[in-house]
Amino acid sequence: MRNKNILALCISALSLLSSCNNFLDQAPLSSITPENYLNDESQLGAYSIARYSVFPTHGNWSFGTFGIDVATDNMAAMGYDNKYVPGQWKVGQNGGDWDFGDIRQCNYFLNTVEPKRKAGIITGSLTNIKHYVGEIYMVRAFAYFDKLQKLGDFPIVTSILPDDWQTLTDASKRKPCNEVARFIIQDLDSAINLMQTTAPDGKKNRLSKYCALQFKSRVALYEATWLKNFKGTAFVPNGTNWPGKTQNPSYQYPSGSIDNEINYFLDEAIASSQQVADNISLVNNTMTAKNETGKAFSVASDANPYCSMFSATDMSGFSEVLLWRQYSKGLGITHNVPVYEQIGNDGAGTTRGMVDGFLMANGLPIYAQNSGYMGDDSAAVARKNRDGRLWLFLKTPGQVNVLYPSTSGDHATPIELTPLILSTTAEQKYTTGYAIRKGLNYDQAQCANGGGFTGSIVFRAVESYLNYIEAYYERHGSLDGKATTYWQQIRNRAGVDPDFNKTIAATDMSQEAKNDWGAYSAGNLIDATLYNIRRERRCELMAEGLRWMDLKRWRALDQMITTPYHIEGFKLWGPMQSWYKATDLKYGIGDASNVSDPALGQYLRPYETTTTSLVYNGYKWAMAHYLSPIASQHFLITATDGATASTSPIYQNPGWLTTPNTGAQY
Repeated sequence: MRNKNILALCISALSLLSSCNNFLDQAPLSSITPENYLNDESQLGAYSIARYSVFPTHGNWSFGTFGIDVATDNMAAMGYDNKYVPGQWKVGQNGGDWDFGDIRQCNYFLNTVEPKRKAGIITGSLTNIKHYVGEIYMVRAFAYFDKLQKLGDFPIVTSILPDDWQTLTDASKRKPCNEVARFIIQDLDSAINLMQTTAPDGKKNRLSKYCALQFKSRVALYEATWLKNFKGTAFVPNGTNWPGKTQNPSYQYPSGSIDNEINYFLDEAIASSQQVADNISLVNNTMTAKNETGKAFSVASDANPYCSMFSATDMSGFSEVLLWRQYSKGLGITHNVPVYEQIGNDGAGTTRGMVDGFLMANGLPIYAQNSGYMGDDSAAVARKNRDGRLWLFLKTPGQVNVLYPSTSGDHATPIELTPLILSTTAEQKYTTGYAIRKGLNYDQAQCANGGGFTGSIVFRAVESYLNYIEAYYERHGSLDGKATTYWQQIRNRAGVDPDFNKTIAATDMSQEAKNDWGAYSAGNLIDATLYNIRRERRCELMAEGLRWMDLKRWRALDQMITTPYHIEGFKLWGPMQSWYKATDLKYGIGDASNVSDPALGQYLRPYETTTTSLVYNGYKWAMAHYLSPIASQHFLITATDGATASTSPIYQNPGWLTTPNTGAQY
């Protein structure tokens, strides 16, 4: 039976996910055989759209789209993540990230369709046929990038393999991470060449050329900065103790050296991001937020497009949105994000570090002389004269959450509450005391429990602006005219003084290091220009799910190997403690405590209420945690004797053993 487990490649070739798309008006799968399927444009479109489950949406994240930065320095869930407790993240017995399900689905399509397409035997619009094939190339690229981030070196499999042990075992051999990244870029180049600039649906619910270009810049920037920041370590080819050395004793980088490889990826990131940024404009921010109830409302004249972009039911009209997922109350395709956004964001709290990272509107850091910072005795005070993104998206008690009352939204919170830091349920818990309004929809009809139908952004063009700025600076050590223009456009849109050099001159890295992991690479503080590029990215993409990827590629957690980090929220032990009955705030009484002891500091420490917490003394780090361990099952089923892991062609990631239930070794 072990042949059927290797590479997890034996799932049904024609398995299609459910979809409301009209392309699924096909004969039942039970009556379709491989030889008469994927011969028509509509069948290609149906197969492709069914693969979109690889992309993040409101429905496939535990915290909804605006809570997926939890377990970073930006956001905190009700419980801590074991990756910050060395020894608690363990090698699994089976399963894990070593799987090929999505990849195999793409390979089946490409192996079946590409010969037919090139032979001209698929019926329908040639333009659409090419587009749908391009979509599958991008889906495969997305699936492979997930593996690259989690596992680094990984097998490159492009065909449907026979159920033969030797063939599958040979295919299990891992390729160096940079070659995986090159393969992803190759797939994305195919997608770019095949897809249209406007998808066939015309509503941005399907992939387009610009999506592939932006994703290409993401992949290239990731690999370039990973190679740069991990250079010389076991995490990159030819680094000290690189586990792939046994299989690749004379490995040579395709470009000749690791430095050339870094530059290759940076150049790819620069070129692809520029194509998006030069052609896709940013949505306008009017710096207004609604606060009145019962007033007639016109989306065209009253709404702030920048805020609405994150919560609209139809996102196709926002220039910046490249791909979004549509929901439908009528079809029963819904989510619960609007309910979360009306209260504590499903227990995903914004951290003090995230709040402190935002600049003042005048472009100065909060600690700078004459910055105008008024402190953080409350969220309302902390928002004053700050970066417009903080002003718009940080919740304040008393704010209006519902402008359009409806009897169907029985889970709405019409007026923002005093943060429910003592609640024990995710539906109400304000884990850090801070919560965000990003994604808030003012329509109470959206707030039936589980009945929201606002859209979900998958790609938006501002990432390309940010990717260009960072890639160009990493490549050249300076900024060109385009990078300067892009950065100024982002800051102008945010309501921040566009003179970023003013910010850089006022930046004190010792201050930034206190609450921003992005201030570090490999345990050392970075320069002020690169830091502010990272800061801009942090603030613009807050709660959009890219923070963990960035921290990994920056190698921004080494400092916690020796110096623990304390996750903090709002300043509970200041004027805000009067919001709560003194007898309700319990600390220093063991497991009965519900808030952190003021002796630990003025700021709420959500994971340090009891001394029995494994992170009571702060988050710690292990180098091995930059990559996931491969479960022991995968070594055994590819071992020559089926029992000795060391005879498998698969090698374990740095710092991990092949023995199940063991933690990181370093």
